[in-house]
Amino acid sequence: MKFLPRWITNKYLIASLFFLAWLLFFDHNDLALQYKRNRESSELKKKAAWYRQRILDTRKEVNALRQNASSIEKVAREKYMMKKDNEDIFIIEEK
Repeated sequence: MKFLPRWITNKYLIASLFFLAWLLFFDHNDLALQYKRNRESSELKKKAAWYRQRILDTRKEVNALRQNASSIEKVAREKYMMKKDNEDIFIIEEK
């Protein structure tokens, strides 16, 4: 042991390095797993915000339908392609 520097043979340094390696690579909550969980968390937060916005838009649409009878006809014609008996419908799609 005379040929190794003294700081390499220090038992506290060896134990600390082992503990650090264990936490970074072998533990149940290692570094890669923490990164993956943070990425999933941010994706879920984005989805939650998108769903909240969709809920608000749907509530506005429902309120508009409850207040105005002509809006019910408009939604039925535009979204569900409903028509009156004596009408023809032409659908024009823009590119």
